Amino acid sequence: MIIEDIRNLIREGDTKWTAHCLEKMGERDITISEVRQCIEAGEIIEDYPDDFPHPSCLIYGKISEERVIHVVVGCDDETAYIITAYIPNSEKFEDDLKTRRR
Repeated sequence: MIIEDIRNLIREGDTKWTAHCLEKMGERDITISEVRQCIEAGEIIEDYPDDFPHPSCLIYGKISEERVIHVVVGCDDETAYIITAYIPNSEKFEDDLKTRRR
């Protein structure tokens, strides 16, 4: 996936938020604004081209000096689907919060 394609879909308003994502964001105290900021300024750290029903990717975004979030986004040719957002931890990721622990 290409980050600029995702950003363009979101800027154009072609975005759908899953109910799961919105529920989890509320539980995790993550705002829609933070998710948009993550996508706008972040970077793709994992790509899932074979995801169903749409290819997706994991985006890393530094929201502030103390806050990093990850957002999973799927896309087709017309719409970006915000699948989930969470605060990464060093249990599953290296200290850079970009590299998944094996």
